[in-house]
Amino acid sequence: MKLKFTKMQGLGNDFVVIDGISQSVSLSLEQVRLLADRHFGIGCDQVLLVEKAIGDADFRYRIFNADGGEVEQCGNGARCFVRYVHEHGIIHKNEIRVETLSGLITPRLEANGEVSVNMGVPRFEPSEIPFVAEARALSYLLDIEDRQIEASVISMGNPHAVRIIQNIEQAPVRSEGALIECHPRFPKRVNVGYMQIINRNYIKLRVYERGAGETLACGTGACAAVVAGISQNLLEANVTVSTRGGELLIRWDGDNQPVWMTGPAVTVFQGEISL
Repeated sequence: MKLKFTKMQGLGNDFVVIDGISQSVSLSLEQVRLLADRHFGIGCDQVLLVEKAIGDADFRYRIFNADGGEVEQCGNGARCFVRYVHEHGIIHKNEIRVETLSGLITPRLEANGEVSVNMGVPRFEPSEIPFVAEARALSYLLDIEDRQIEASVISMGNPHAVRIIQNIEQAPVRSEGALIECHPRFPKRVNVGYMQIINRNYIKLRVYERGAGETLACGTGACAAVVAGISQNLLEANVTVSTRGGELLIRWDGDNQPVWMTGPAVTVFQGEISL
């Protein structure tokens, strides 16, 4: 099987984007892993598949992590998705409606070339994340090896645990993040964010993503971190999130309101691969 693809990135969070509308695509777990492999394949954090919508949306958007598992949502990928369908002439309107495993999102191409995405309303109820807890709380204690750590737990269409730390450079992203990702209280595993608050409108963030490890940026992770900070009255409604790959602007107006994310999306190259 030969597949045409486009390599894209949003703040260094990189993707292999495949058009499943004009070509027939059926990927096995092993094939996704090969596409994502940085030595034997193309190399990416996630594989994104553009498909025809099942309902009345413009498109269906499927996301596969580097380990081959399909996941619910990806913010940086959503921005790349919008730029992809515009650059390939699949659609011409600036705001589109896209189906994901976690529901409908409405990304919008801005006049300056950046992309804004309505990421939906964050979820806090443990059963909706999913997370094992008796009741909803602002933060929870988790047993990790021989100690307890504190984290906020939020769903942005996918599960996130957010840790507030003092020094972003010393955050135990890979060691502790890997343990939290597979913690038994997260039935579907979890993305783990480490947030350093610089001031009420600016944070630094590193994220350990499910099935991918630490990435240069995570859009849903940025949304979850800002929501966690605002919920604890540590941040204002508009926050610049600095990741290792660049900056995102996140806005959240509080309970029952959607989170808006704005940032860049860039095409790197196009090609064809035999699987």
